Amino acid sequence: MNSDLIKTIRERCPEFSKSHKLIAKYIIEHPDSAPYLTATKLGVVCEVSESTVVRFAIELGFKGYPEMQKALKEQVRTNMTSVQRVAAADNIISDGDVLSKIMNSDAEKIKITLDEVRREDFDRAVKMITEAKNVYIIGIRSASMIASFFAYHLNIVLNNVTLLDMTSTGEMFERLMWISKGDVFIGISFPRYSKRTKSAIEFAKKRGANILALTDSISSPISEEADCTLIAKSDMASFVDSLVAPLSIINALIVAVSMNKKEQLSEHLNELEKIWDEYEVYEKPAN
Repeated sequence: MNSDLIKTIRERCPEFSKSHKLIAKYIIEHPDSAPYLTATKLGVVCEVSESTVVRFAIELGFKGYPEMQKALKEQVRTNMTSVQRVAAADNIISDGDVLSKIMNSDAEKIKITLDEVRREDFDRAVKMITEAKNVYIIGIRSASMIASFFAYHLNIVLNNVTLLDMTSTGEMFERLMWISKGDVFIGISFPRYSKRTKSAIEFAKKRGANILALTDSISSPISEEADCTLIAKSDMASFVDSLVAPLSIINALIVAVSMNKKEQLSEHLNELEKIWDEYEVYEKPAN
């Protein structure tokens, strides 16, 4: 199947039957909303039966409508603007219990990620981080929050972690000047993918660093140069992205690395507790 599904539909449109042309026309003209319609709803708006929608998906080479819908979502979500995301959210959430819909969706993303993540890739990622001379982490825009969380906790364990959290591209490459073989560069990016993250990965790769990518698909731009890619399911929730599954992967990485560095972690935490007590960083229980 052509990776540009909408382009494929447009090119094949002349050969479709009359009913299939109606479906194709709707998808082409409504790329921001069509992927979020069920087969039944798509049939209603196109004035065809649900079974016709299913046959359309099969004619395109899919096993059924859910597989075609997933492919459309992945393609469209990468390119949608924030305004289009808000409009599409009406088809995802519509009305009802927003809290339940969003939290159930988040729980499903974690379950899918757990089922699909390759354990050998996870173990390799842990080994890369544990044995690295230095670890660099980058996450731009919405990914910056989970990148910061990752760097903060990982630095307690390893004490050799650099978070690239600057806004200037020039400053970013200045911070990467000394990255070299034996270092690990961790890039975190989800749709809409950050060009700056991809550029930083390419720079680190040229300098000989090992690349670990945390993203949503093996076809993600940041996966191309990666020595190891961890896939975490992400989806759209209005103009924001659901990043609970990527954060869960990060939690697992931190715990796994800490288990490999128990003695070092114990020393670091003992020293930190002294500092926190001396400078009254945390509230203490009343006597």
